[in-house]
Amino acid sequence: MRVSVITFPGSNCDHDAYEVCSFRKHQTAMVWHQEHDLQTPDLVILPGGFSYGDYLRCGALARFSPIVNEVIRFAKKGGLVLGICNGFQILTEAGLLPGTLLMNSGLRFVCKHQHIRVESSDSPFTTNLKPGSILDIPIAHKEGNYFAPSDTLKALQDKDQILFRYCDSQGQLSSAANPNGALDNIAGIINSDRNVLGMMPHPERSATESVCSQDGSHIFAALEKYLDGAY
Repeated sequence: MRVSVITFPGSNCDHDAYEVCSFRKHQTAMVWHQEHDLQTPDLVILPGGFSYGDYLRCGALARFSPIVNEVIRFAKKGGLVLGICNGFQILTEAGLLPGTLLMNSGLRFVCKHQHIRVESSDSPFTTNLKPGSILDIPIAHKEGNYFAPSDTLKALQDKDQILFRYCDSQGQLSSAANPNGALDNIAGIINSDRNVLGMMPHPERSATESVCSQDGSHIFAALEKYLDGAY
């Protein structure tokens, strides 16, 4: 698998993503935000962090970086895009995903391990995961409160575009298990063409043997399985 990890001023999880992909023996490139060449990837990762210091609005300035236009073109041709945390915010600002990410309901930065429930296996990112499976994947954000108008939420629900929801260790959904107040406990959504995923949890921080949870590796394994079948 060929992976391009985009780096913006203020990105701080780009090397985490790079290291996980390299650990899994993928041809991985770091691509600076001012470049215009994605380097022919199978997967583009927009990593977490604080692009442009989150000035104006999370992801709002990064959306105008030259490389994001290439990401948009890549996605519209069916290319796989994974936006993690700040990357999710950038994808909503770029119009590749609906809705927006607001300030956490508690108005505080949240950094902890978090259980999320797999809602659908119908995507390249979850093809090997059973709906109802529970993953332990870290979160670290202050603006992860997903919001969308009621008609958009209904469309996401009806079209099976909600891939992950925040839950407790037993898989139950509740406000207590929702770390940021996200609408419908949403932790991750996919576009209608099912090739662009945005998620607030950090799978790249739970995908190597050096950390206490390796549940994020299931997402990378799903992508590998999907792409193996694509060639």
